[in-house]
Amino acid sequence: MDKLELRFTYEKETKNTIRYKEELGHEAHSSRDIAVGTLYVQREALGEPVSQRLRVTIEEEG
Repeated sequence: MDKLELRFTYEKETKNTIRYKEELGHEAHSSRDIAVGTLYVQREALGEPVSQRLRVTIEEEG
């Protein structure tokens, strides 16, 4: 498995979470051009002010 570096853009706030939508990159990560899609992050994990963009890295452990 190759390491994936994905970027997410703020979409909306829910009661206890912030919802981010995956940005499409230059190369497709799956047959649908997205690897994760929607990412929900607990509000308390982000602090204030809430970030408008996030970068998430996915890699195999071990």
